[in-house]
Amino acid sequence: MVKVILDLNFLLIPLQFRIDIFEELNNLLGKAEPVILSTTIEEIRKILKRSSGARYLQFSTALRLAEKCEVIKVERRKGESYDDVILRVAKDTGMPVATNDSELRKRLRKAGLTTIYLRQKSKLEIDGYV
Repeated sequence: MVKVILDLNFLLIPLQFRIDIFEELNNLLGKAEPVILSTTIEEIRKILKRSSGARYLQFSTALRLAEKCEVIKVERRKGESYDDVILRVAKDTGMPVATNDSELRKRLRKAGLTTIYLRQKSKLEIDGYV
């Protein structure tokens, strides 16, 4: 079983593209265990507080999806962005990161880490080795 860190951007895929990310991760990796960082949940809640309408629906759905994942408790260090935390934890654990954030993917790739992302709005693809 492969543990995969999901970022906020990845949790928005089901609503945007009607794709079951959990099923697709299992199809791609055999058996995947989705993991979410406590800081990502913090980020979602922060956005929810200042959202309404469709945006509120989008992020509340992301929060419900996050609750289906194993939560890893981490602290955000002074000066760190949420993406910095994901990069740090991925480096420390070697876990692949599922994200559609192009900037984060570049940073992960530069660090030699595996990423999983949505390709052509229809399927997940792996960049690097799991």
